[in-house]
Amino acid sequence: MASSDSARPRPLEALRSLRKLIADPDDTPRVFEVIRALGGPSLVRGLRRFRATAVGQRVLVQEENLLDALVNRDALAEMPAGSLGCTYYDFVYGEALTAQGLVEASTDGDAPGYDFDDPDLRRFGERIRDQHDLWHTVTQYGRDPFGEACLLAFTYAQMHNRGVGVIALTAAWKLSLELGRGVFKAMWRAYRAGRHASWLPEQDWAALLRLPVADMRRELAVSPPTTYWQVLPASS
Repeated sequence: MASSDSARPRPLEALRSLRKLIADPDDTPRVFEVIRALGGPSLVRGLRRFRATAVGQRVLVQEENLLDALVNRDALAEMPAGSLGCTYYDFVYGEALTAQGLVEASTDGDAPGYDFDDPDLRRFGERIRDQHDLWHTVTQYGRDPFGEACLLAFTYAQMHNRGVGVIALTAAWKLSLELGRGVFKAMWRAYRAGRHASWLPEQDWAALLRLPVADMRRELAVSPPTTYWQVLPASS
């Protein structure tokens, strides 16, 4: 099992996985390999911050699993129109995704999943993973490669994981060859938006699913991705 303080970077492992990811951007397990290989102490620092919050203390003590709420398709479908849960449902199932799909991708490939000695670290890492499509929903970055790259820039600002940063920079370079230099501006804006927003990992997402998503975006200070929207038509 991986040690909870295994912060030593593994650049060769990351490079091998990054090359595979460049060759096949849809190879999601490679994303998790790079993140784990270069993440260093970011997850440990995030857990320390999470433990200091009321939500974090409750989640860790009661061993709450966010995934339970996100895979309950019937409950999500019955959420009020315009709510986070309804918008998340439309996004995930409109894109033929499932929350369980990220779980499978994170445990596939050459690197182990969130198999830490510290159960709190494992639970926090899994909770961050399971929030990914909620962050898509709140930030309004799409599932297209450009939207994923912008969300990675936003995520790097929130979590400071070097693996996420490396993937975001690599994606920016590749996308700029197709979409132009506006990609760099959009991703910089995404990074700035991530720094300006409230810390999303600490949010009580299961309790927020019934709330209006527009109100939540304002309360969490998540600005609309206007530059992303301006550059995106170039890809169509």
